[in-house]
Amino acid sequence: MGKAGKALGLVLERYSISQTNLANALGVGRSNIYRWTNEVRDPNSETVLRIVEALEKINPNAAKEFKSLYMGNQ
Repeated sequence: MGKAGKALGLVLERYSISQTNLANALGVGRSNIYRWTNEVRDPNSETVLRIVEALEKINPNAAKEFKSLYMGNQ
């Protein structure tokens, strides 16, 4: 479990994006972000795409890094 969650947690920390900020951009509860970043649950593929879109609005560099980490293009 957790490739998306690990990548998301790293990006949120690296770019100082709060879980609340991302949750608001996605229209989900902050508890969902917490579960993903702490690898309690994995976001589904549709949600991963929504995460990328939300990160692009917040910080395009964060979105780019998330995609790279998630897809393993490092």
